Amino acid sequence: MGTPHSSDKMVKIVFTPSGRRGSFPVNTPLLHAARVLGVDIDSVCGGRGLCGRCQIICAEGSFPKHQIASDSSHLSAICATEIKYGERKTPLANGRRLSCHTLLLDDVVIDVPAESQVHRQIVRKDAEYRDISLDPATRLYYVQVAEADMHVPKGDLQRLTDALAEEWGLDNLSCDSGLLKILQPVLAEGKRSITVAVHKQEKIVALWPGLNDRAYGVAVDVGSTTIAAHLCDLSTGSVLASASLMNPQIRFGEDLMSRVSYVMMHPEGAEEITLVIREALNSLFAEVAVEIEASVEDILEISLVANPIMHHILLGISPVELGGAPFALTTDAAVEIPATELDLKINPGGRIYILPCIAGHVGADTAGMILSEEPQEQDQMTLLVDVGTNAEIVLGNRQRLLACSSPTGPAFEGAQISCGQRAATGAIERVRINPETLEPRFKVIGSELWSDEAGFSEAIESHGVTGICGSGIIEVVAEMYLASIVTLDGIVDGDLASRSARIIQNDRTWSYVLHTPANDEAQIVVTQNDIRQIQLAKAALYAGVKLLLDHMGTDRVERIRLAGAFGSHINVQHAMVLGLIPDCVLGEVSSAGNAAGTGARIALLNSPSRNVIESLVKNIEKIETALEPKFQDYFVDAMAFPNKTDPFDHLFSVVNRPPIKQLVESSGGRKRRRR
Repeated sequence: MGTPHSSDKMVKIVFTPSGRRGSFPVNTPLLHAARVLGVDIDSVCGGRGLCGRCQIICAEGSFPKHQIASDSSHLSAICATEIKYGERKTPLANGRRLSCHTLLLDDVVIDVPAESQVHRQIVRKDAEYRDISLDPATRLYYVQVAEADMHVPKGDLQRLTDALAEEWGLDNLSCDSGLLKILQPVLAEGKRSITVAVHKQEKIVALWPGLNDRAYGVAVDVGSTTIAAHLCDLSTGSVLASASLMNPQIRFGEDLMSRVSYVMMHPEGAEEITLVIREALNSLFAEVAVEIEASVEDILEISLVANPIMHHILLGISPVELGGAPFALTTDAAVEIPATELDLKINPGGRIYILPCIAGHVGADTAGMILSEEPQEQDQMTLLVDVGTNAEIVLGNRQRLLACSSPTGPAFEGAQISCGQRAATGAIERVRINPETLEPRFKVIGSELWSDEAGFSEAIESHGVTGICGSGIIEVVAEMYLASIVTLDGIVDGDLASRSARIIQNDRTWSYVLHTPANDEAQIVVTQNDIRQIQLAKAALYAGVKLLLDHMGTDRVERIRLAGAFGSHINVQHAMVLGLIPDCVLGEVSSAGNAAGTGARIALLNSPSRNVIESLVKNIEKIETALEPKFQDYFVDAMAFPNKTDPFDHLFSVVNRPPIKQLVESSGGRKRRRR
């Protein structure tokens, strides 16, 4: 079933999360369409419907962004091969189909689950080392409870609380009502010895017979693209296991506003978009528990950070008000509730703590970054930037803190880039270009060798070179500018085609060939449109920084910390060459790692820190970039590399500034002027 049947009618298909799209004749097999478009779908049986690795899901509903109304009826009916596969192995569930035996009948949006992708994402959100003062909200206490006595008319709960008061000084404890029915059986099993979990020295939330020393918490960072969870021992603070996955909400929209739009247009789908995030969390909790041979019931506490839209969706709150001015949050306060209220599968008495939000687009993830980085303790003017689909920016020191967000979009994560992809084996992550020869050298994820080193071809033989991830995109565009392939204004210089075969024409614009595979696979090319996408993203971020500097009354930054999984892996010099961040002494620019996740871990392991961040966020001044009249001017200046008006003296004291050459494009062809 590997080739399409003939038909005159063409239908549209969009694959998520890659965003690849095209038109094909009716009755084209989905797997064939995916291969033509370069979509990453696994299959080892040659399209015979035997391996089951090519499973997909048809998205349901209207997708104005793609001008598609997608429905499962737009695909062929389930066939005998798919039924037989279900009989031999596991029946296809949750609307899944085998793409090799599913035919296109009409326009569709098709989601490729992570487990169906050959190059599954390597999510780089490992736990950062941090010295945290251990003082968790939930603690274990072991006691021996007095035997029942007819002469002392007292219930077993009272005997338990008496023992806890006497041995541990815990007075006036209450108890989760659900524990009353198991209290006496637990006491009997433990022969009156019992371990209890007490939350905030106020409430008994869990019981075990005898001695139990297994008490865990999970720190979670719910990003719009990635969810990461770190299982911690509440008695030692150690990170025992980590797991992460792609946020399954991507099928409802690649970026946050697309997901808000989905809820606006499909109110009936609001429950589903909440359900998938909760199910994802439950799968992560199960995964980290299995890794240390524990039970999810040993997890007593969750601390969580998320941007405001993820925060609201997780809580089952409509994010629609966040879709437009004045971007009103339902609540900006920290949330602390039983995990069962969110259908989270941990210990039935377990609690979840969600850090406070700051403003409509500055969320609990930014609060986590602040808790981790402590800019309020710094004398230097410090800039914190969490670079993601939406960039959160904090500026200040011990005198004053300002915060804003800027809509950078998904370009830095590989989306909207012609050869872009997420960080997976085979993705180009480092690039250098010789300014004399215009020849590149690069590194890919999965190999430590540069492309011009001996053994590189053998090292990547199993996976090849598959695309460019975020850090590679930053570096290749910066290197193209430093090599004068790209001008100050971001135009690829077609005049260089006479010097290098790597400069190729693409309709009315020019592109740069970064890699040509030895086999028949497509070239990896950086196009003029790719440059534009990076310009738009970095200009939005930089304009946000400039507005904060204006409100702070300063024009200089003394220290920059780049946070987030993406910020952890970009080269700070290349980031500054692009104008992604403002000019600063390069030695004062560094990675903060996954600071939001570290903040979640601090909140998990140090209960007093929750009071600190809840108090601190009330005094942070929020700047709404969309309402600032100067935003557009700053945005236009920041489209240039590194900037049209800011001199970047620190940067160009250590990096050679390329000669200025301006190319002006017009509808009648290219005109050039030089100076």
